[in-house]
Amino acid sequence: MNPRYILVLYYSRFGSTAQMAKLIARGVESSGEFEARLRTVPAVSATTEATAPAVPEEGAVYCTEDDLRHCAGLALGSPARFGNMAAALKFYIESTGGLWTSGALIDKPVATFTSSSSLHGGQESTLLTMAIPMLHHGMVYCGIPYTEAALNTTRSGGTPYGASHLAGVDSKLAITDEERDLCIAQGKRLALLASKLAD
Repeated sequence: MNPRYILVLYYSRFGSTAQMAKLIARGVESSGEFEARLRTVPAVSATTEATAPAVPEEGAVYCTEDDLRHCAGLALGSPARFGNMAAALKFYIESTGGLWTSGALIDKPVATFTSSSSLHGGQESTLLTMAIPMLHHGMVYCGIPYTEAALNTTRSGGTPYGASHLAGVDSKLAITDEERDLCIAQGKRLALLASKLAD
């Protein structure tokens, strides 16, 4: 099987990370070589009786193991939670032991993206800690090179480790031009690497 899609898998509580996912998908699809497949994960509830609907009421559908198994590359996104990914995404990733055992993700590229409520709210540590389990899967990490001019001009989000966004304490700050450009650039680079690694 020759996979022709990049999986853009994210968790978003207030919408910023979901907006970033759509921009990264735009970058992926601008390559003309890959479809971007947007997927999310259900929230984790502190109430043991709570269950998520089988299909979300809005936005992307939930990710399946096959969505992840057959992707040509992966963009993984989460809001920053104390310098780490949200519990919902971590819970999903921790369920992928079967893919690790089979080596299904080895030599595929992975990129990470995040949003935070404050400028120093752990964007870079969140990006890097999201990458760690994927490195255990044998994936190849894809950052953003400084040839992207927006890395030198951004006053909010955007790092060489991956796209990021400063959402503000109330999560209402719009994605800036630089943040948008870096999301799209990351999607393009992920598609480029996926193509080269597949060859």
